[in-house]
Amino acid sequence: MFKVQELREIIKLVDSSSLDEFVYEADGAKLKLKKNNGVVTEVVAPKVQPVIQQAQPVEPKAEEPKAPVEKVEVAPEASAPAEKSVNLDDPTLHKITSPMVGTFYQAPSPDSPPYVKVGDKVEPDTIVCIVEAMKLFNEIEAEIKGEIVEVLVKNEQLVEFGQPLFLVKPTE
Repeated sequence: MFKVQELREIIKLVDSSSLDEFVYEADGAKLKLKKNNGVVTEVVAPKVQPVIQQAQPVEPKAEEPKAPVEKVEVAPEASAPAEKSVNLDDPTLHKITSPMVGTFYQAPSPDSPPYVKVGDKVEPDTIVCIVEAMKLFNEIEAEIKGEIVEVLVKNEQLVEFGQPLFLVKPTE
């Protein structure tokens, strides 16, 4: 299937070209773009093969006597750690947001440790992550002095413009 970023790049290329129509098929998906008076429209339709199955007759089974059912309530384990929940609307916390649509990376490379993790102290110029957009890797800085309270996205997750990435407790 096509990735969103790939679709955007293809649409831009077709839009800026003199082509009136573009068709591409790969891995069971078809992409067809047509220009209508300068407007690019897209249609993506995966190939689907119908599955037809013959219904098998079911023979009735003899009724088996059922044992009485007891209702058992399971108490939560006392040893399980309670999940720490941080309120996104907490006015005392600063949100580091994504400046663009792209892919979030918490480290400079897959085998490197993350730039920051919960509990780390940051300065305004501390790099906290990378957001990759159209093969450009943009380093995102904390822009505030404080402590990372929570990482709100997972590595390699697609992020939107303005989406909160980190919560920071500001310090003086």
